[in-house]
Order: sequence, then C-alpha cells, then structure tokens
Amino acid sequence: MKEKLSVLLVGGGGREHAIATALKKSARLARLICAPGNAGIAQLCECFPVSATDIEGQVKLAKEQGVDLVFVAPDDPLVLGLCDRLREEGIAAFGPSAAAARIEGSKVFSKDLMKKYSIPTASYEVFDDVFAARAYLKARGEYPIVLKAEGLALGKGVLIPENEEEAMDALKELMEDKKFGSAGNRIVIEEFLTGPEVSVLAFCDGKNYVTMPAAQDHKRAFEGNLGPNTGGMGAFCRTPNYTEEIEQICHREIFAPTVRAMAQEGCPFTGVLYFGLMLTPKGPRVIEYNARFGDPETQAVLPLLESDFLEILLAVNEGRLDECDVRFSDKAAFCLVIASGGYPGAVEKGFPITGLDKAEETGATVYHAGTANKDGTVVTSGGRVLGVVTVRDTLAECRDASYAAASHIRFDKMRMRSDLLKDY
Repeated sequence: MKEKLSVLLVGGGGREHAIATALKKSARLARLICAPGNAGIAQLCECFPVSATDIEGQVKLAKEQGVDLVFVAPDDPLVLGLCDRLREEGIAAFGPSAAAARIEGSKVFSKDLMKKYSIPTASYEVFDDVFAARAYLKARGEYPIVLKAEGLALGKGVLIPENEEEAMDALKELMEDKKFGSAGNRIVIEEFLTGPEVSVLAFCDGKNYVTMPAAQDHKRAFEGNLGPNTGGMGAFCRTPNYTEEIEQICHREIFAPTVRAMAQEGCPFTGVLYFGLMLTPKGPRVIEYNARFGDPETQAVLPLLESDFLEILLAVNEGRLDECDVRFSDKAAFCLVIASGGYPGAVEKGFPITGLDKAEETGATVYHAGTANKDGTVVTSGGRVLGVVTVRDTLAECRDASYAAASHIRFDKMRMRSDLLKDY
C-alpha cells in the first residue's frame, strides 16, 4: 500500500461533510475527491456530478481519477453493491458487500438474524399482504405498535400508531399508497419498546470490531418530541444513558454476537456497523442495524476522533483492526440540524443561506447537508440543510454554543427544534 493515498468519497450529505473533514486531517491522504458532494464539501475538495446510486458511473470515476480507495458512505449504493463492483475492478472500497449490507437493506433479514442467533430485539411478524396485516393488528389490539417498511426509506420508514385508526392509516401509507415506494412491499410489525434510544457505531473488519462513543439523536420533527419521524433533527455524544454496565451487556449480548453471526452467515461485515439500541427496563434491545455511519450521529461522533481516520479505514480493509490505535476524546459534542420548512415532507429549494461565516467564527463547525452552489451563492437543496456542531467539556456547554452559532444563520422557511438537549 502506498504511503499516501488518493480517496474518492461517495455521497453528498452532512455525514459525508463530516467524513471529508476527518479524512482531510489524515497524514496518509494525498488527494480527496467526492461525488456528488455539496457546497460545503466543495470547499474541501473537488466534487464530481455523479449520483451516489450511479454504480457504473462511480466505478468509471474511480478508474478515471486513479484513486486508491473509495469510501462508500450512503446506504443505497452499499445495498446496490457498489463496493462489490469496485472490488471486481481491483479498486479498494471501504464498506460492506451487498450481502452484508442486507443487515440494513432488509428489515426481514436483520430480524431473522437476531432471532436465529438470540440477539435481543422486539418480537415481530412480517407481512406482504395488507389484508393479513390488518387482520393481525385487529386481533392483537395492543398500542402503540411499530410498523416498518422492509427496505430503505431514508430513515423515515418507521411509523408508530397509537390506536387502531392510526394503524390502518399507516398500513395504507406503507403498503397501498407506497409512500416509501417498493420499500413498503413487505413490512415488519413489531412490539413497541420503551426507554432511551442510543446509537453505537463500530468499525468492523469481518472478525474484529471497535466501538465508538455512544450517541443519541432526536428523531421527531417538532418540539416536545412531537410530529413525524425524521432522519434526525440533532444528535449528541456522549450520552449519559449508556453506562459502563450497559456497555458490557451490549458487548456480550449484541455487538460480538452480531459480528460473529454475520461471519457465520457467510457475509462477514467490513466497514462501519451501526447499532440502534433501546435501553428497556429489561435490558438493551436492538431496534435496527445500519450498514454505515449514521446521519446525524456521525457529525457528533467523528469530531471526537483523535486517531488518524484513514489509518483506521486501512486497518479495517486489511483485517488488522485489532492492531490499530482507535482513540476518541472524552469531551462532548452536539450537532444541531437546521432544516427546510416542510421537512420531512416536500420542501422548497434554492433559498440563499447567509451567516455561515459568522456561525463558524463562534468556534462551531457547520457541516453542509442539503446545500448547493448557485452562481457563487450557497443555497438550500434538501430537507436537512445544515448541522451546527460544537465540541465542549459538557453537553450543556455544547447546547448553548451550537444554538448561539445557529442564531447567525438565515434562509427562507428555515426551521430547527429549539428544545434539544434541554434536559442536560
């Protein structure tokens, strides 16, 4: 392997901006490019207008640019097999195979995996027929309950009806109206669990794993944890809910068994494995797996990394993670998401954004998520637009600093929750 490497980063959101920032700090990085990127990432490296899901386009770009490593960040290209195609062409890729990415791409695969290997999770049933699902809900009669689209749905394919009427409406949205497209062809109906939600990311090389500091995100769109689920309105790290005792239980009952299970199923997981956990009164339970860095958790976790990021990626790919130095600061970090009005539904785009420089002058880092450059002006181009991130000694200091920095930012129909971290 070369001393310094050229890297292509696939993706264009806030997670990718945080990944690009971490890569730029590496002593092993020779050159970084990104496709498709966004207005913020374009300030760090050259961006190319190739969609993350254009598998052959990404392979062609990697070849033309002569990169040494491709970091595939989003879920869709992982599930579509981009890493497999790159490896077929002799190009090193960071991320799981399509077979391993099923742990996120198929809720049925992941739930069946947990059942087979006795990994604690909510009880569940799978349906591909809306009439059978309706009959099951009527017979069960217990609410709230959780309905999940089986496939990928941009982190929004989970509905939690509180009564039978809401449940029937949710079924219609998922299976008849196809709100999330083919992702709702099959659904999982599962037991509603209670307790704090915690996200733990782990580097995995197929047999070894190293966890990162635990984070929590805020899923609901509106103040008071009301409104629809989103991809995340903010995230913080470290979380006091994740005690040393709980961590040890998770290693013993969830993390190590999952990594072993994937290897035993013939699809060893390499890359970053995301554990979405519910800390219930009966112990930690897996809500979901993701096959990559989470968003916006990444924006709160990676700023705490003290080791060389690219060195870790190489150790993962070479199966020597157990020999690698992986260190994180013991400080706290907070990512405050600024969204477009209407998110997580339809949003208007193209509004100029002001105050970005002033926000960063406060000491915050502003990660771009849904932004574009229009004639030299940064404009909105998505639902989640920005993530304002601060690192401080305490979560309370992070909260105050992120909100202070965000107060300088303006664009039409801008929206953010004002009550995040209010209990810390």
